[in-house]
Amino acid sequence: MPKRAREAKDSNAAEVSNEREERTTETRKIPPEHYAFKIEYFSLLSTNEITMYETNEFEVGDQKWQLILYPNGDRSRKGEDHMFLYLAVSEANPLKVGWEINATARFFVFDPIRDEYLAKEAWRTLASYIAGKNWRFHAMKSKWGIPRFMPLKTFINPPNGYLVDDNCVFGVEVFVEKSLGLGECLTLKVSPKSVSHEWKISKFSNLVNDCYSEVFTAGSHEWKLHLCPRGDEHNRDKNISMYLRLVDSGDQKVKATYTIQLKGKAGKTHQLTGASPNWFSSSDTSWGWSTFMPLKTVRECLKDDSCVIEAEVTVLGTVSKLPWQQCHVLDVFINRQ
Repeated sequence: MPKRAREAKDSNAAEVSNEREERTTETRKIPPEHYAFKIEYFSLLSTNEITMYETNEFEVGDQKWQLILYPNGDRSRKGEDHMFLYLAVSEANPLKVGWEINATARFFVFDPIRDEYLAKEAWRTLASYIAGKNWRFHAMKSKWGIPRFMPLKTFINPPNGYLVDDNCVFGVEVFVEKSLGLGECLTLKVSPKSVSHEWKISKFSNLVNDCYSEVFTAGSHEWKLHLCPRGDEHNRDKNISMYLRLVDSGDQKVKATYTIQLKGKAGKTHQLTGASPNWFSSSDTSWGWSTFMPLKTVRECLKDDSCVIEAEVTVLGTVSKLPWQQCHVLDVFINRQ
């Protein structure tokens, strides 16, 4: 029997998201690579009022999927009298808000008479196909496919070979666009709140080694103060050095402003404020001053050899990594907390 002619595109184009869908159609001997399912007694779907069928989950590209069949058409797409095939992200493992996957799919129906598969692959537009653009699966659009895969009359017509002895076989191949795994999300705070923390230091004159305050929280991040009571290696025995340290940034960067002041005798206060907001990260955990205050001046401020160091921290925003599914989306979230 002569081979069925191949088509450059299907004439049953349908409206998808207000864009005209184009598709390519071909036949091949090789079965679907990723998933196939067989229906025995296809005619009983209508008898039993089964208007939509979802397959079990299958995994491709680290994501779980389902193949969805509307045997008598999807009325919501004005596709009565056509078979509809969709690829959907598994409802049991939905994508989180902001996540997305770029993929294309090729749908199949088996023709046992000719021992070959009819394969159709769709794009939102012909220009999308030429440009190599895929479907974007995300929380608001978790299903893509071919709304009018095949007219029912064509499918049930015995000479066409798709429905034989009331049995049929469908399949799908999924091609997920891989990512380098690079991406980030910038989160800015609309009304950032300042947090103050006091650290009381006793017997200051006995201090020699570096000291750290207890951990405190500002802007959902943990901080501590770092004091060099005899100065750091560049200002030994000349000045005290004072820094604000981000305790554990992980993969995040944190943008913050800060003020540090030393409180001693009544009226004796020394205060310094960062010249501009600084980015704190795993590579830059501390910001502050090597020459915060001359040691001589500190001794004059002490009351009973004690003082209080106060820090005021305001977190303006954070940058965190995105998992690979999100790397094709530029997300700038505004945190209204």
